[in-house]
Parts: sequence; structure tokens; C-alpha cells
Amino acid sequence: MRAPTNTYRLQIRSSFDLHEAARRLPYLHDLGVDWVYLSPLLEAEPGSDHGYDVIAHDRIDPARGGREGFEAFVAEARRLGLGVLVDIVPNHVGVATPRENAWWWDLLDHGRASRYAEAFDVDWAFGGDRVRVPVVGDDDAGSIQRDADGVRYHDHAYPPGDGFELVSWREADHDLNWRRFFAVTTLAGVRVEVPWVFEETHAEIGRWFAEGLVDGLRVDHPDGLRDPRGYLDDLARLTGDSYVLVEKILEPGEELPASWATAGTTGYDALGLIDRVLTDPAAEHALPGSDLDYEALVHDTKRAVADGILGSEVRRVVRELPPLDLPGETLVDAVAELAACFPVYRSYLPEGREHVEAAFARARSLRPDLGPALDAVEPVLTDAGQPAAIRFEQTTGAVMAKGVEDCAFYRYNRLTSLNEVGGDPAHFSLSVDDFHRAMAHRQSTRPQAMTALSTHDTKRGEDVRARIGVLAEMPEVWTDALARLQAAAPIPSEAFAALLWQAVLGAWVPQDPDLRARLHGYAEKAMREAGDHTTWTAPDADFETTVHAAVDAAFDDPAVRTVLEEVLDRVTQAGWSNALAAKALALTVPGVPDVYQGSELWEQSLVDPDNRRPVDFDLRADLLAEPARTHPARAKLDLTAAALRLRRDRPELFTGYTPVPVSGEAAAHVVAFDRGGAITVATRLPVGLAGRGGWGDTELRLPPGRWRDVLTGRESAGRLSELLDTHPVALLTREEDPR
Repeated sequence: MRAPTNTYRLQIRSSFDLHEAARRLPYLHDLGVDWVYLSPLLEAEPGSDHGYDVIAHDRIDPARGGREGFEAFVAEARRLGLGVLVDIVPNHVGVATPRENAWWWDLLDHGRASRYAEAFDVDWAFGGDRVRVPVVGDDDAGSIQRDADGVRYHDHAYPPGDGFELVSWREADHDLNWRRFFAVTTLAGVRVEVPWVFEETHAEIGRWFAEGLVDGLRVDHPDGLRDPRGYLDDLARLTGDSYVLVEKILEPGEELPASWATAGTTGYDALGLIDRVLTDPAAEHALPGSDLDYEALVHDTKRAVADGILGSEVRRVVRELPPLDLPGETLVDAVAELAACFPVYRSYLPEGREHVEAAFARARSLRPDLGPALDAVEPVLTDAGQPAAIRFEQTTGAVMAKGVEDCAFYRYNRLTSLNEVGGDPAHFSLSVDDFHRAMAHRQSTRPQAMTALSTHDTKRGEDVRARIGVLAEMPEVWTDALARLQAAAPIPSEAFAALLWQAVLGAWVPQDPDLRARLHGYAEKAMREAGDHTTWTAPDADFETTVHAAVDAAFDDPAVRTVLEEVLDRVTQAGWSNALAAKALALTVPGVPDVYQGSELWEQSLVDPDNRRPVDFDLRADLLAEPARTHPARAKLDLTAAALRLRRDRPELFTGYTPVPVSGEAAAHVVAFDRGGAITVATRLPVGLAGRGGWGDTELRLPPGRWRDVLTGRESAGRLSELLDTHPVALLTREEDPR
């Protein structure tokens, strides 16, 4: 199997199509990129900027450049020696505009008699043989119009057939009868476990491999599939065992099933380890918000999701249980509680049975009143041969994602740099020794898995997290600043205030003309996702007005600006140190490093859509071509280029993992390891390092030979006061023996 040494992610859309992407490939090649990693290419909903709402599987989206654009892109990539990795979406399709999706239109038109009825996961009996479409507003059924051409509801058009029923949007929470992506009623689940469905939804993908256009794939949301392992086996046959990654979220300590035909995950697990080895453990109980019980919070947010927006999915699990002598609502309660107690996104029975057993044990502890119901469903939900067990597995991941990533992460505020996809904020920090053990394990088990720092789904860009992480080194400064900010621009929720002001500090770039609008956009999404004071469906105008006033105060109120500037003066330089350290680690630890578009310079984006803003590639190309030109992020660009080029051009230097011993008074402030000829050195806890007066006598015990830092060009014997006097990181390679 051919695998990349590194990748660079590009978001392809109408404003940055495949033709434009092809034009940028020479820059990526010069940067040191090995493979280019593209967002979904198949035709998506009109106007889609992300491409995860595919409406046609037999063609590349014309808005993204179409087949002609893709062939031009691949031709240029091949000319430059670049591989091509493409993101695919097997779990669901876009159904926001039914007429655009021929399969969905036919399903709505003909119902159970449709050729595509088998392709969609519909509970026909529950819906009275019709697909329930939850779009009707409150008291607005009179706006539904039917004639010979079909059915119209405001701007929505539907076929004339009788295979569907327009129902209240509120019914999506409890009475929907088809599988969707999470709680999104404009994304319908597809049954790729059915052979002909797999073949027809992957025909174009198969052509890419048959014609040598694509080298690898990234699989979106495998946890939504009925049988992820079987799907990956099918994909391996289709692609000739090509390089495949899965967007799989692993909880701390969880392993990817060894039986899966994949090189590994897309890197959130590595991201979490990198952030935590750079976090000061001393602040774990000293920061505001430290007294909040995260485990209890997560249980409650997951339970609210299982009872609320994902209630339809929970009730479908119950409908698929065999007859049990218990009231239906008691069984719904039991299944919802199990989903809330599930310790990981999902199990893959018969693998991962211990996770199901852990959920039952916790549910019994929290809800002894449900004992009889839990006893009744346990033999079913632990049996991989039971439809209800598989349905439950498809549901727990959605409950976790919506309850944790899209809710608890916006309520838990201790140190928000840790509130990241695939991470557990209760796991505060990681020792250097534990980091080394984790990386050695990664090298021995999944050496070709992806590593990432920023993605199109991260809650905060890598350099936002790096700056926020500095607060762990100065909890007293942050505690005082938060109190002063609340006094100057009070927000009714102190918990939300802590989250908001960390985002402001992390993203603050005073010369950014869009910063105010970006922060307002973040504030709206964050407070509505948190859902404890205002929501998307029932906004609280008073609360939201107060929050937006606080955002404006950051720009307009001298008292607020004074506090922000004082904190920024304390954290900015250390934040840049953390950012370079995280980048150095991500680019050189075991795995295939991915650079998210634009993050070779400072990446201070917030949650999507902020992190999908256009990238100034002209600036980056000019900087790369002019090494002497100064720029605030010059060091990050140079580091990225040096590491990518070294990994691409000398892969033999990255075939192992050995910690490099450190001695001296500041030994706790460095992470250093040898990948087999390339040694990475990264500063950690820079505030504490400065407070103790610098490196002093601290030095690395380098392997025999002469070692040179590729960033500065200087030879080093390992003394850190000299090696790291220019940058907080170094990348060493052994000098060739001239003999």
C-alpha cells in the first residue's frame, strides 16, 4: 500500500474550485507537501461550501470544477509528483432540496414501491408506509399546497406521489421514521451495507482508482454505518487495498478495532495528546470552573439529547427490541439512560463489548429504578445478531457527538483549549513520559494514521488553543482578569463568560478587520449550542443582547480593553511558543501529519464556519519564495516547510521513536525524541521556564555524531540555552560523514 509522508487539506467549493486548487499546487510542492487532501468532491446541495451533503454519487460537482477540473487538478498533481487523497461521505446524502436528489425524490414520490426504498433506512410501519418530512411550522399547515405537479410548502417542492407526509418540524425529535445524520433532518442516512447501494454510491469513486486519479480516501463518520468493518472491507476491494483513513473519534485509552481495513484515524487522538503535554498540570484545580463535575455534566447533556433532539432514534431502538413485558416508555427511559452512560462513541459488537457492559453498570448505579428494564434489554443489546443492538450502536455515537461536542463543550469552561473534538476536558494534562509512551505505541500500532492540529471541524484553531493553554501557567492572572471583565461587561452566566473571554483572547488579532463580526458569530453559535440560557429554536433575546454587548465592549469599552491588553501582554509570546511547539510535535511524531489549509501561518480561527474562511495563498507563496522577508508568523512557515520537506524527501529518518534523555535544572520544560535520524526538540511551559531564568545547564544527551538544526543551520551539542536561543523548537539531523 502506498502511503503519504504528509498531507495538506484543501476545502474545495465554488469560490475555490478544482481549477483554482490546481493553480496552487506548485506552492504546496515547494512547501514540502507529499499528498493533497481534498474535501468531498461529489455533487452536493446547491451552494454547499462543505460538500458533506452529497446529492449525486455519479459525478463530481460542477460547482467545484466538475470532471474536467478534477482531471486538470490530477494532471498538475502528477506533474509535481503529488499524491491525491479525497474525503468521501458514505453515511448520508443531502435532502434539503428534494428535487435535486433523484433518489430521495423518487422515494418521496413512490414510497415503499420506490426502487430506492431499500437505499434509505426508513421504518415504514411506524410512518404508515410514508416518509415523514418534518418541515411544517407551528400553525402553518394551511401553507401546504397540492396540485397535479406536486406539493409545495413555501419554497419547498415535493413530488405528486403519496410516499411522504409533511409534518411539524417538532416531530423530528420523537416521531421521525428514517435515519439521518445526527439530528440533521436535511441529511438522510444511506444503507451502504446493501450491495447494490454500495456499488451505485461508489461507482464514481471506483472510477477514480481504476483510472489512477486518486491514491487514498478519508471516510467521513463511519460510526453512522451499520457495519463499519464490513464497509471498510468493501472499500478495500474497490480500491485495491489503497490508503484509507477514518474520521473516528477515540476516547482516552480507546483503541481503533484492529480488524478494520484502515491505516488509522484522521488524527484527533494525536491532537489531544499534543495539546495536553504542553499544558501545565499544576493548574488543574486552580482555574475558574475547576469545581464543575465534568462527568456529571456530560451525562446530563447526553441524556437531554437522548430525550430531545435524538428521541426519534432512541424510540426506534425500542421498536426494534423483541417483545418484552414492560411498558414502552420504561424501555425508552432505559435505552436513553444507557446512551447517556455510554463511555465511548460506539462499540462494534462483538468487539468492544466491555463498553456496553460499562454502560449497563453505570446506568444501574445511577438509576436503580430501571433495574428490571435494564435486565430485560441487556441480552438483546449485547448480542451482535440483534437488530436493536446494531441500531443502538448507530445511535450512541450521535448522542455522544450532540451531547458532548455540540453542548457540553460549550458549558465546560475550565480551560477551553482542551474542549476539542476527540478530547476529554477532564483529562487535563499529560506528562512527558506518558507522551513518549503514547507515541511509541502509535509507532508500533498505527504508524500511518493521520496526525492533525486543525481541521474543518475543530472548535478552535491550533494557535487559539496554544494561546489559551498559557492560562494554565498563570491561573491567578486569569482568575483576576475574568472577575474584572465580568465587572466591566457583565454576562448573566459566569460559566459562559469564562468560555467567551477565552475565545476572545485566543482569537485576538487587532489588525483583523473582520474580528468583531467573527466574534459575534462565535458568540451566537456558542451560547445557542450550550443551550442552557438560549437555544436555536427558542432564543432568549435578553441573554443574547447582553452577550453581544460584551463582545462589542471588547472593542469599544476602555475598561474591558485594558483588561484584555494586560492579559494579552502576558500570554501572547508564550502562546506563540506553545504554537510552534505543537506544530513541531504534530509534524514529526509517528503518523502522517496533515496541515489544514493556511495553518502554515497563524491559525486563529474559531468554530465553523469561521475555520473555513478563504486562505491568502498569494501571501504564503510570496513568503515562501522570499526567505529574508519578515512576517509575524515567519518562524511557523519556516518550521512547517522544513518538517514537510524532511518527511517527504528523507522518510528514512522517521521510522522509529526513541525519547532523547534530558538533564539539568529545566529538564521538565522540553519534549525531545529521535524518529530514527531526525530529532525534534520542543519547549513546554514557557512561562515557568522564563520564571526560573531560562535553560541554565539543561542539555540533551544526543546520539553519537554531529547534529545540525535545519531551522537555524547551526550545529548543536545539545545545550538548550544555545540550541533554542532563536526559536522555542529545533529539528536536528545528523551531519553526513564527509569520508
